Amino acid sequence: RVLIENMASLRGMGVNIASILPKPVGRATKWDDDDDDDEPQPQKQQKPRSSGAPKVPPQGKRGGWVPRNLDDFGDGGAFPEIHVAQYPLDMGRKDGKTGKTIALQMDAEGNIKYDAILQAGRNHNTLIQGRHQDLVAKKVHEMDVDRPDDEEVLSKTQETQAALEKIVSGKITAAKVARPEINQRKEAEYIRYMPSKAGGNFNSGAKERIIKMHEAPVDPLELPKFKHKKAPRGPPSPPVPVMHSPPRKVSQKDMQDWKIPPCVSNWKNAKGYTIPLDKRLAADGRGHAQVVINDKFAQFSESLLIAQEVAREGISARIKERERQQRMEKEKKDEEMRQLARDARMMRTGAVPASALDKQAGGG
Repeated sequence: RVLIENMASLRGMGVNIASILPKPVGRATKWDDDDDDDEPQPQKQQKPRSSGAPKVPPQGKRGGWVPRNLDDFGDGGAFPEIHVAQYPLDMGRKDGKTGKTIALQMDAEGNIKYDAILQAGRNHNTLIQGRHQDLVAKKVHEMDVDRPDDEEVLSKTQETQAALEKIVSGKITAAKVARPEINQRKEAEYIRYMPSKAGGNFNSGAKERIIKMHEAPVDPLELPKFKHKKAPRGPPSPPVPVMHSPPRKVSQKDMQDWKIPPCVSNWKNAKGYTIPLDKRLAADGRGHAQVVINDKFAQFSESLLIAQEVAREGISARIKERERQQRMEKEKKDEEMRQLARDARMMRTGAVPASALDKQAGGG
C-alpha cells in the first residue's frame, strides 16, 4: 500500500514512472497510466514446453514415427513423407459438431413454441399435434356453417367451368396435332338421283330424291381404333449363285467319312445312347489339356524341408542340453549323498567330520 501511495505522489509531481523503473524481463503488458482505479489486464501465460517432449526424428529416419500432438509439429507444417492425417496447429480439424440446434421460436401470444422440435426435418404439410389445444374440440360458430350466397356460388361455378374448359381445350389441341383429320371438315354435299323403280307404289310416288351427305363428327377424346404396325421388310437381294460340280455317285467310303455322330451331352442323354468313357473324355477335351505346375511349389517344398531340418536340429540341441543339466544335477546330488555318508561314518568312529572342519576354517 505504501508503494502504491509513493507511486501516486510521484505521478502527481509529474515524474514519469516508466523512466525510473527497470525494463521488464518478460513480455510487455498493456497498462493504463491515466486511471489508477483500473486494474491491469492479466497477461496470458504461455505454457513452457516440457523438457520431456518427444523429439522429432531427423529427415530420412522417421519410419514408424507418427505425430500425435501439436508439440510434434513445433512451429512448422505437416510431414509429407508420413502418410497419415495430420493437423498442424489444428488447421483443418473438424470439431465434429453438427447443426442440429433449432432456433427459439415464439407464437402469436409470446409463448415459446416447444413443438418446433417435432417439425424439424419434416414436410411443412405434415400435421403434428404437439399441443394440448390441438386435442381440444373446437366450437363451431353458426356463421361458419351457413350456406353461401348466390354471388359466391356463381363465382365458384365460373372458376370451375374455366378450369374444366382449360383442361378440355388442352386435350383437344393435342388431339388435333396428333390427328389432323379433325380439322379437315368438309361442307355437306347434296346429291340428286332418280330411283330405278318409279311409280306410285315406290318411293312414295316421287320421281327423284335429294340426299345430303356430310362427315360424321369425330370425338377428339376417342382413342385411336388402329395400332400402327411396322410394315414387313421386303425381300432381300437375290443370293449369289453357287457353282456345283457335276453330280457323282457316292461310294461307301464317302458315306462313312460324311457320317456325323449324334451330339450327346455329358449331363443329358435323352435318347439313351451308349457312349464309351474314352469317347466322352475325348469330347470333353480333358486329355488335351496340359498340366502346368508352378515353379514356386518346388521352392515351397524345399523351404518346408529346410525348416523341418532346422527344427529337428533345434529340438535335438535342446534335448542334449536338458540331458546334460539333468546329469550334472544327478552328479551333484550323488556327491552330496556321499559326503553325508562319509560324515556319518566319521562321527561313528569319533573323528571330526570334514564338513565341520571346513566350517571352522571358514569361521576362523
